[in-house]
Amino acid sequence: MSSQTVTLSPLDFHEALERAYLIGEQITGSKEMKRYLEFRQRMEQDPEAKEKITSFNRMKEAYEEVQRFGKYHPDYNKVTREIRQKKREMERVTSVAAFKQAEDELDELLYRVSRTIADAVSESIKVPSNNPLYQMMGGCGSGGCGTGGSCGCSAK
Repeated sequence: MSSQTVTLSPLDFHEALERAYLIGEQITGSKEMKRYLEFRQRMEQDPEAKEKITSFNRMKEAYEEVQRFGKYHPDYNKVTREIRQKKREMERVTSVAAFKQAEDELDELLYRVSRTIADAVSESIKVPSNNPLYQMMGGCGSGGCGTGGSCGCSAK
C-alpha cells in the first residue's frame, strides 16, 4: 500500500458564513416559517390560550420544585398528575394545537437542513432534534422550546 498525501483546500470561513446566512434567509422566507409566525401570533392573541398557558406555567413551577426531590416529595403524585392535566388542557386549545403543528413543521425543516449539512461532513455527526424518532436514531433534544422543553443539545 502506498501512502499518499492529500492536500485539502482550506475552508474559507467567510464563504461558509455567507452561505449559512443565505440558507438562513431562505428558511426565514419559507412557508414553514411563515406558518409558524402566523400561528404563534394567533395563539398569543387568543385569550383562552393565554389563560391555559399561564395556568400551565404556574403549575410547571410547582412541578419543578417537586422534581428536585423526586418521588420522595409528599406532593409528587398529585403535582405530576396535575401538570399532565394542565398540559392536556393547554394543548386542546385550537390555537395552541395549530401553533404546535406549525412549530413541529419548522423543526422538521431545520432538522433536515442541519442533517444535510452534517452528513456532508460525516454521517456520524449528531444533529439536535425535538422529534423523539430522530433521538432514537442518534439525535438529541427533548421537548420543544415553545412547550418548556429543552431547546438545545449538548451532545456531539
